[in-house]
Amino acid sequence: MSQEVKNAIQSGKTVLGIELGSTRIKAVLIGKDNETIASGSHDWENSYIDNMWTYSVEEIWKGIQDSYQKMARSVKQQYGISLKKIGAIGFSAMMHGYMVFGRDGELLVPFRTWRNNITEEASTALTELFNYNIPQRWSIAHLYQAILNQEDHLSDIHFQTTLAGYVHWKLTGQKVLGIGEASGVFPIDLEAKNYNQEMIQQFNSLIESRNLPWKLEELLPRVLVAGENAGVLTDEGAKLLDISGELEAGIPLCPPEGDAGTGMVATNSIAKRTGNVSAGTSAFAMVVLEKELSRVHPEIDLVTTPTGNLVAMAHSNNCSSDLNAWVSLFEEFSGVMGNKLDKNQLYGALFNQALQGDADGGGLLSYGYLSGEHMTHFEEGRPLFARSSDSNFNLANFMRVQLFTAFGAMKIGMDILLKEEGVKLDEILGHGGLFKTEGVGQSVLAAALNVPVSVMETAGEGGAWGGIALLGSYMLNKEDNQSLEEFLNDKVFAGQVVKTLSPNPKDVKGFEQFMERYKKGLTIERVAVENL
Repeated sequence: MSQEVKNAIQSGKTVLGIELGSTRIKAVLIGKDNETIASGSHDWENSYIDNMWTYSVEEIWKGIQDSYQKMARSVKQQYGISLKKIGAIGFSAMMHGYMVFGRDGELLVPFRTWRNNITEEASTALTELFNYNIPQRWSIAHLYQAILNQEDHLSDIHFQTTLAGYVHWKLTGQKVLGIGEASGVFPIDLEAKNYNQEMIQQFNSLIESRNLPWKLEELLPRVLVAGENAGVLTDEGAKLLDISGELEAGIPLCPPEGDAGTGMVATNSIAKRTGNVSAGTSAFAMVVLEKELSRVHPEIDLVTTPTGNLVAMAHSNNCSSDLNAWVSLFEEFSGVMGNKLDKNQLYGALFNQALQGDADGGGLLSYGYLSGEHMTHFEEGRPLFARSSDSNFNLANFMRVQLFTAFGAMKIGMDILLKEEGVKLDEILGHGGLFKTEGVGQSVLAAALNVPVSVMETAGEGGAWGGIALLGSYMLNKEDNQSLEEFLNDKVFAGQVVKTLSPNPKDVKGFEQFMERYKKGLTIERVAVENL
């Protein structure tokens, strides 16, 4: 087997996927069987500068190069050969946000990430104009907010894209996006598999009086669907990606996608009546719809699969960050007591303790709002834990409520889909760090949604392996007229071990009781934001 893998590496029969997540950049090399050959990762964090969540261009490239080097070093250590040829490469990154560039390719303002809740005025106005929900995170909302703010850089814009689109452009020279990522830039015409041209004209008319030297369609990247070739690695791109200079140019790239699209592929949930929940720094549920929703819901984004099918997305900005902070506190305490515990061991022990708590979390209340939360209309957040004098305050309930609240804001959106719109779901696939401890996050999510929840063995891996590398593999290895759904079912997930948990009625009832408390307590969170 080792010789077979070595031959695949030498002959360029591999696929590289690199994903820029919120806290980690990961590079994963897979073979023709779609199994991981080598990987490398780089930890990073966003910065809050001038009231804006951002990452610098220097951090972006340092992280990509570091994760690539670590992956290539792993190849060398395992197989004794340098990585020079790759069959295909794909990039994905956290969705949406605002990256605009001038005539010479310079970034005009620091990257504004999805985490910034600063476009409410634009979001509201565009939702009304299009009669189509335009969330605050979307690129078009950021652009229009900059116009409303009369920002100085607007006349200099020549190109607007997302983080994934930016990296792809610098490596290939191609200004393109995968359709799933493009659907968070501007609404998509599902038939044409392109931006909605009527809405583009509406937007151009809206800003006509501003006398800007461009039309919207001149700024946006070209839309591609899964399986299409999105350009090749240039000589400059090869040197930028691999600073050792060993990687050869000319490698084809698949369309760059966002982490929502890679999550759908990672969990094989791109068919109708399926969905997935990604739970990490943020939490978002993606549900592939059988039909359009009955009306516009500001809490629900409408995006697409990487093949262009309609998806409803319930997204919350906050999920595990505050929970991780509490676990770090327990880790610090274990060190003070002279027995510092391994963090994975600590997560396992604390998460499993949550299963021993009262069904509703014992009357405790928590908000992990490290940043603003659009689902509940907060521009800023304050992490908050509260209890009443008669709450059942113990470790099990404390941990249970931390897990409950991680899904709290997202559940508000999912209730709109499942209860108000009557959307049918056969199952939800869970992935991301919150599902690493077997059965715990899965059980809590099943209680939150009252839907069977499945996880795969790779559930904790996130999007790079599951999503963008597989999209690269699909482009490279698909058969004639083979759909992405067929490719995933036949070539990738046929032998995958999947564990499914059905919701426990007692836990479902307990989560609903917690949510009543959660909604009432938002007033407390509002006071905290105003006074802390």
